[in-house]
Amino acid sequence: MKQTTIFNTHTAAYEAWYNKYPKVYLSEFEAIKEQFQKLPENIKGVEIGLGTGRFSQLLGIKEGVEPSEEMAALAAKKGIEVIQGTAENIPYKDLSFDFVLFVTICHLSNFKEALTQSHRILKPKGSILIGFIDKDQTIGKAYEAKRKDSVFFKNAIFYSVSLVTRMLREAGFKNLEFNQTLFGELDEINQVQLPKNGFGEGSFVVVKADKK
Repeated sequence: MKQTTIFNTHTAAYEAWYNKYPKVYLSEFEAIKEQFQKLPENIKGVEIGLGTGRFSQLLGIKEGVEPSEEMAALAAKKGIEVIQGTAENIPYKDLSFDFVLFVTICHLSNFKEALTQSHRILKPKGSILIGFIDKDQTIGKAYEAKRKDSVFFKNAIFYSVSLVTRMLREAGFKNLEFNQTLFGELDEINQVQLPKNGFGEGSFVVVKADKK
């Protein structure tokens, strides 16, 4: 609830970040898109915690879940059907979707429960895609160091690739595939970076995994 209040109050500042770092945003999108394109065509998916809908809009995702009313309203203006809810209690029936997308998991109250809920709403052999800041890389370390000065990251939880991997497997996912982007310091990224396979160099990692 605390994070929801923050995003309701500071929606304009959230949007301003994307305007300040457009190449960072588009680099993240390219990494997500690369994994997204591995999915079959003509399938149904949802983004959980879609914010103002920036990634869903570019990917053509038509449904999303967002707890912040202010952000959900902006996402709806982009043509996305938004249901108010949380990742820990996704308001959809079992076996509803072919894929689930998360972009940044650091603001979730309970990532483990979010994975359990995602597994529940996915159809057999459905996929989960997660984009997140790797706490062990440059930007993740910078966010950790400055968290006390940040409205958004003060209460954030940053994850390592090893922990995300373990939690995905414990939640019943397999066939993990990784790519990465955001190489270097945040303020030095002035062009769109193409993703590389794997992890361990880039600060933004995308993992695709399948439901067992």
